[in-house]
Amino acid sequence: MRTPSLSTVALLVQTAVAVTINEITGDRYISPYVGTQITDLEGLVTAKGSSGFYLRSTSPDSDDKTSNSVYVYGSSATKSVTVGDIITLSGKVTEYRSTSSYVYLTEIESATDITVVSSGNTVTPIVIGGNGRSPPTEQFTSLDNGDPFSLPGNSSQLSTANPVLDTTAYGMDFWQSLTGEFVSLSGLTAISKASSYGDTWVVGDWAVSGKNERGGLTMTVNDSNPEALIIGLPLDGSKNPTDVKLGDTLGDITGIITQAYGYYALLPSTALSVTSSNATDVPKTSLISNKKCKITFGDYNVDNLGPDSSTLPGVAGHIANYLQSPDIVFLQEIQDNDGSTNDGVVSANVTLSTLVSSIVEQGGVQYEFYDIDPVDGTNGGESGGNIRCAYLYNPEVVQLRDANPGTSTTGTTVKSGGTLSYNPGLIDPTNEAWDASRKPLVAQWERADGRNTFYTINVHLTSKYGSTSLEGDLRPPVNGDVEKRASQLSVIADFVSSLLAEVADARIIVAGDYNEYSFTDIFNVFTEVGLQEIDEVAGLAATERYTYLYDQNSEQLDHMFISSALATGAKVEHVHVNTWVSTADQSSDHDATVALMNVCQ
Repeated sequence: MRTPSLSTVALLVQTAVAVTINEITGDRYISPYVGTQITDLEGLVTAKGSSGFYLRSTSPDSDDKTSNSVYVYGSSATKSVTVGDIITLSGKVTEYRSTSSYVYLTEIESATDITVVSSGNTVTPIVIGGNGRSPPTEQFTSLDNGDPFSLPGNSSQLSTANPVLDTTAYGMDFWQSLTGEFVSLSGLTAISKASSYGDTWVVGDWAVSGKNERGGLTMTVNDSNPEALIIGLPLDGSKNPTDVKLGDTLGDITGIITQAYGYYALLPSTALSVTSSNATDVPKTSLISNKKCKITFGDYNVDNLGPDSSTLPGVAGHIANYLQSPDIVFLQEIQDNDGSTNDGVVSANVTLSTLVSSIVEQGGVQYEFYDIDPVDGTNGGESGGNIRCAYLYNPEVVQLRDANPGTSTTGTTVKSGGTLSYNPGLIDPTNEAWDASRKPLVAQWERADGRNTFYTINVHLTSKYGSTSLEGDLRPPVNGDVEKRASQLSVIADFVSSLLAEVADARIIVAGDYNEYSFTDIFNVFTEVGLQEIDEVAGLAATERYTYLYDQNSEQLDHMFISSALATGAKVEHVHVNTWVSTADQSSDHDATVALMNVCQ
């Protein structure tokens, strides 16, 4: 059953009127005729779906802000028309959405008096890109304050503000002005992987921003790529391929622009086709440890890894052969010894031992490991999994300084001279900031010869669960649990500050899965204590800073922040072992990172 449309709660006009389609759609997000009974609406049938058809005005206007097409909902009405028919009908103007956070779609419901005026008329698509219209590349709407991640989220709604569309400045306004239209796209590139249904984000023959070397669009400051479009379910019932990869080239398509599942989408006339498949040869890191002062650090969220995970050999192979066995590896999402079985087991020694053995089998080094078992069920993540942060380390290169492991409930503190009360230990594990979340694992290290101390903090912040669509009604979009991540960063920053108060030139690395973008304001607390993101320090191009694919964006959730004592000569590479392959071939949903730093300077 469909949820109530806007017309049931915001009736504006009841008298039947004769209007054109472009008058119905209007130049805003909500139709000026919502709730109105309309008569003698004339249009050309441009496409049909299983539950409705699309009607283009036979009297189009020249205003780019108004769509000249509209969706007519109703399966029975659809059976009475054919693509190429010019018809007249009566019906009711409604605004429909399946979820309250989505943008409304203008529709005609309860269509009656359908009369075929003529048949066999030519249906010509509107060209998007090339010599046709092209979308803006940076801003989504006028309600975002120039930044879709500005706070607070949901401070306004498109359905309430109902702004006049500006199709040259805002991407959502551009796509909104085309809803219901039959269009053609050419020069298509996949900018993410296909979903299990074959839904695929693309860009076509139009200007883009943030393009990375693989062909995706990287999210950068104030630019989350509104020029992208998702290709949805084909109108003819065929199936899109599900093995599409980042950067694959796709064939030209026609279809209907619509709003579905919180995004602007194109429903293609028939299934997508891959015309050129990107190679999956992922370059291994070029950063190699000298096993003395210039040592390597890896970071990898291994996605709910248990001892029996089918992905474990793949993860091990990545560490051994693509990361080239870093001297220390920061791991996140290590599960306990029985994986997701919820039976009170919290130890992960079997998980980590199995991983280490597989790394050796695939040509990697013989690692040792450290983690701290959590209190059962308190770290969030998959139920029963007890995910936690852990370290792998090469004992021939580094060792803990005066090892004295802490517990799940007793936090480590900085003592006089910079030693830790527990090493490794958790940072303030009973602080409410860490409720149902992973506690940071801090360690003090030295080279295997007992010289040159440095510190690592392994983090996995609260997820973005509860976020709303970048193309939804709520503006700016809700960034789920951002306040909690801000609190967690503050706790970590306070610990770093206490460490630097004891050792002003302390070498510190804070790495892991932050579930956040480093350009957001919540990272200001790191800047204030002197931490710098290694991507900035190393001068890595902004478009190549990504470790994750989500919707239309290549984005970076995994970060390394370092103190100034490690900045000179620091290098970093993101190793795209998972974002460059198909979903079926990935071992995690995150890429790994390798950094090279001099711990002797």
